[in-house]
Amino acid sequence: MYKKIVFPLLVAALSSTDLMAQVQPLTPFQAGERACFVGNSITEAGYYESYVWLYYMLHFPGRRITVYNCGIGGDRAQNILGRIDADVLAKKPTTICVTFGMNDSGYFEYLSGNGDSTGRKRAQESQRYFDTIAQKLKAYTPAKKIMITSSLYDETMKNPKNYFPKKSLSMNAIAAFQEKAAQDNHWGFVDFLHPMTEITLREQRKDSAFTLTSSDRIHPGNAGHFVMAWLFLKQQGLAGKPVADVAIDATARKVQRADNCQLSGLSITPGEVRVDYLANSLPFPQDTVSRMWENPQRQADALRVIPFTEEMNREMLTVHGLDNGNYAVTIDGKPIGNWTGGQLGAGINLALVNTTPQYDQAMTVLLLNEERMALESKLRAYYWLQFNYLKEIGMQFNDNKVAMDSVASRATRDWAVASKRDNYRAARYAAVRASWQRQIDALVNEIYILNQPKKHTIRIVKTS
Repeated sequence: MYKKIVFPLLVAALSSTDLMAQVQPLTPFQAGERACFVGNSITEAGYYESYVWLYYMLHFPGRRITVYNCGIGGDRAQNILGRIDADVLAKKPTTICVTFGMNDSGYFEYLSGNGDSTGRKRAQESQRYFDTIAQKLKAYTPAKKIMITSSLYDETMKNPKNYFPKKSLSMNAIAAFQEKAAQDNHWGFVDFLHPMTEITLREQRKDSAFTLTSSDRIHPGNAGHFVMAWLFLKQQGLAGKPVADVAIDATARKVQRADNCQLSGLSITPGEVRVDYLANSLPFPQDTVSRMWENPQRQADALRVIPFTEEMNREMLTVHGLDNGNYAVTIDGKPIGNWTGGQLGAGINLALVNTTPQYDQAMTVLLLNEERMALESKLRAYYWLQFNYLKEIGMQFNDNKVAMDSVASRATRDWAVASKRDNYRAARYAAVRASWQRQIDALVNEIYILNQPKKHTIRIVKTS
C-alpha cells in the first residue's frame, strides 16, 4: 500500500517542480502593504501568515506592513466565494493571497473505493466556484493576487487515523487549476503542496513516523506552518538576504565586509578586537514552545528539515587573522560565548546564539506578535460563527440574545460551535471587538518601536 501511494505523489511533486520554473517569483511586500491571507482552518490557525509577518517585522523593521488572517475553518472555494466581499475586500487589501483545497477534495467519500472518480468530481466542483472567485479577484484592481496551493494531506504517514486513499490526487488536480489561473492572469503563485510532500517523503524514508501535520494527517503543527512561511518567503525572493554579515581582518586592521549593517570605531590591539555594530535587521528566534492544541511540534523543529537558517537567518561575525587560542566574545559587556581563533575565522552565526542583546530584542517581538495573534484569533472565532453557522439560520451579524441562545443550544450537539461559544459571549458585543482591535493595533505599534535597530559594542578578547 505504501509504495503504491508514494509513487503518484512523488511524480506529482516532481512535475510541479518543473512547472514552478515557469512561474515568475513574487516581489517582497513593500511599506504600507495590506496583505489578506484567505483560507480554511489551516489559515485560521494563524501561524504561517504570522511567521511571514514576523520575518518582516524582524528583517525589515523600517518597512511596516499589515497582515490579516482571513481564514475560516472548514472552508472550501464555495465558502470563500460567499464571504470574500464582507470578510476580505472590506479590509481594502493591497495583496490577496488565496488558498483552498483540503476541504474541497473531500474526506470520507474516498472510503467507498472510488477514489479516482471521487477526486475528479470534487476538483471539478471546486473549480466551478473558484472561477467565480477569479472573476471577483480580477475585478478588484487595487490588489495584487497570489494563489497558494493547500498544504499537504499526509497520505503516507504511519498512523491509522483519517486515512482517505487517493485524496491527495484530488488535491493535485486542484493545485493544477490554481497554478493555471495564476499563469493565465499573471498572478503570483506559491506551492505548498508539492514541496511539503517532497520533504515528507524524504524524511519518512529516515523515520516512518515523521510528519509535518498532526495525527489527523491534515493540520500542520508549528513546524509545518514554519515550512509554509519559508516557502512563501522564498518565493518572494528573500533567500540569501542576511540579517547581517561582518568580516574583519585583524592582521590588516580593517573591515573586509559589512553587509546589511554599519560598523564604526574599529579598534584592534594585541589580544583584542572591538567594534561598534549596527545591524539593519534582527535575527529570527528559534521558538521552542509547542503552541498548537494537541500538537507537540515546535517552530524550531522545522529547522532540521529546511535550510531556513542558511538562507534567511545568518548574522555572521567573522574575524580573520586571529592568533591561535580561545577568545571570549561580549556584546555591550554581556558574555555571549567563547570560540577559538579558528572558529571565529570560519565565522560565527550570531542568529543562533540566544544570549545576544539582539536575540533578546527579537524574542520580545516574537512574543508580542504571539499576543497580537491571540487577539486576532478571537475575532476569527467570531467570524467563523457568523459565516459557518449564523448565516445558515438567517441570523448573521444579529448578535442579540436570540443569536446567543441559538449558539448555546447548537453547542450541545456540535463540537465546532461549542469551541466558539464562550468566545461569542463577549465577541457579540461590538464594543468588545473594537477593544480587541485597539489592543491589536497597540501591539503592532509597540512592535514597530521595539524592533528598531540598536547599536551594540562587540569585544573579542583572547583568554588563553
